[in-house]
Amino acid sequence: MTSEVREKKIKTNGICLNVAEKGDDGRPLVLLLHGFPETWFSWRHQIDFLSSHGYHVVAPDLRGYADSDSPPNHESYTVSHLVADVIGLLDHYGTAQAFVAGHDWGAIIGWTLCLFRPDRVRGFVSLSVPYSPRDPNLKPSDLFKSFGDGLYITQFQEPGRAEAAFAKYDCSTVMKKFLLTTRSDFWVAPPDTEIIDDLEVPSTLPDWITEEEIQVYADKFQKSGFTGALNYYRAMDLNWEILAPWQGYKIVVPTKFIAGDKDIGNEGANGTIKYAKGEMFKSVVPNLEVVVIEDGHHFIQQEKSERVSEEILSFFNKLRTTE
Repeated sequence: MTSEVREKKIKTNGICLNVAEKGDDGRPLVLLLHGFPETWFSWRHQIDFLSSHGYHVVAPDLRGYADSDSPPNHESYTVSHLVADVIGLLDHYGTAQAFVAGHDWGAIIGWTLCLFRPDRVRGFVSLSVPYSPRDPNLKPSDLFKSFGDGLYITQFQEPGRAEAAFAKYDCSTVMKKFLLTTRSDFWVAPPDTEIIDDLEVPSTLPDWITEEEIQVYADKFQKSGFTGALNYYRAMDLNWEILAPWQGYKIVVPTKFIAGDKDIGNEGANGTIKYAKGEMFKSVVPNLEVVVIEDGHHFIQQEKSERVSEEILSFFNKLRTTE
């Protein structure tokens, strides 16, 4: 089925993005935004499913990934750049409003798109990463320091550090360490240990992914390297500065949040799911539905592909009937 996907390059915001698409141009547009460390291929199941149910589905390789352009400096990976890339895609397709789904960093881009340009989003589905209000008194890097040097985000900050750690393994092993993890902590490595060394490779593959599918990712990262993907983390303090004018704003776009109950950061009293079900999240995203998938981990749209596809379709269909 995914072999029917069409790929092409689209110029947007001064760079070229590789885009995979499927479905008729005249159908409602669904934009799927992947996370770290993935490509458009992470949405392969949803591309087939949503296009077969009457949607025109578009899934880019985000800037810095796979066959899209990868600016070298982390300053080119702020939310302003990333949202502008998305707006350029919508303009390319002549779409005033699109349905959007995002996972991991793609979810962060989606949240920020809803914040900056709610007029361009008919409905938004966030996977794994909820919207968190900006703390005016605490930069992200200062927050991360409270976890110590073992936190994966802290290790990703220093240019070259994670790249060197990843290089000790072949790309297939790196992908397995990330995609197949079942850890639900905040990914904090022991002292003097890199997170990539601390993540384990399971002895057998789960039934939701094949060696061939893992190799699709590995081949792309073998070609592109990981710096573009890591630059998203290195721009987090810049994002904090950029987002200051939107301090206190709410997400008004109709939104569904989906996460697995065993996702990253779900352990402890301050876990993601507890926050997602709490009053603070609802107060900043008032038009919200929350879905928690049992026995689901971080890469949820692949691991629980049928359930996620159905949840996305039902939400977008509902919004179409109520417009």
